[in-house]
Amino acid sequence: MSETLLPPVHPGEVLREEFLKPLDLSAGRVAKAIGVPRTRLERLVEEAVDLSPDTALRLARYFGTSAEFWMNIQSRYALETLRDEMGDTLDAITPHDIAA
Repeated sequence: MSETLLPPVHPGEVLREEFLKPLDLSAGRVAKAIGVPRTRLERLVEEAVDLSPDTALRLARYFGTSAEFWMNIQSRYALETLRDEMGDTLDAITPHDIAA
């Protein structure tokens, strides 16, 4: 199995690069606005923690997006990261032949 060509995109990277920087917002300011600890968003932006559904709902409300937008980024990141880590293990699994 080949590894992902580009590294998976963490939801914290999207938050930082597509929302905070262009809108000149700090993680602390957004955290206060959405009612979460500042450290929660700082750690997310640093890509040190995963995005929780709770935070996804709050970010969606604040930025006018959907919670699914945020959770899809998290889900894809988690799957791509694990797929890369499990490469040889997954390759060793023989797919079931449904036509048989």
